[in-house]
Amino acid sequence: MHRNARLLLLLLAVAATAASAQQVYRQVDKNGKVVFSDQPPAADARPAAPRAGAGSNESGSAALPYELQQVVQRYPITLYTGDNCAPCDTGRSLLTTRGVPFAERQVKTNEDGDALQRLSGQNSLPLLTIGSQQLRGFSDGEWSQYLDAAGYPKSIRLPTGYRNAPPQPMVALRPAPVSAPPATQAAPPAAPVAPAAGPTPSNPAGIRF
Repeated sequence: MHRNARLLLLLLAVAATAASAQQVYRQVDKNGKVVFSDQPPAADARPAAPRAGAGSNESGSAALPYELQQVVQRYPITLYTGDNCAPCDTGRSLLTTRGVPFAERQVKTNEDGDALQRLSGQNSLPLLTIGSQQLRGFSDGEWSQYLDAAGYPKSIRLPTGYRNAPPQPMVALRPAPVSAPPATQAAPPAAPVAPAAGPTPSNPAGIRF
């Protein structure tokens, strides 16, 4: 009888421990902080908003895998292109086919050309920068060699929904100056009213002064 009582007490203790363990809830607050509580989350609680982290591109789409994030941080890629530039299109296609994240800058204006000249020492397109390395003109073999050396994958490993940011001008467009409204011209002074000619009740003789 004594052994049965001890066994019953042990079972009750185990059950109480299990019950208490089930009452601990893991929650994420609005700041993304993990909180443990013995209170269940409210029925109307909203999930925490995802925080922006490394690997998100400029267009706000899906984040990159960790390994690819590291490569992008060490050797970011920028492609400089122009209109009606077949080698630029071929270079862009190579990067897209390999799934390489890159930024694109377009050279269209004289200011863009001057900025490209300062950057690379010439005005030829396309220009590809991998980290601090500059590759002038398109060459499938050379571009692939440097991409391999930097650690970029040979095939697409981008998450579903990932998009590169849309192309941007080489030189940021400046807003047009706002012209001041024309000054309001003052109205000419009114001409003095001439006295009525001829006799009046207050001037029977019609004398003008």
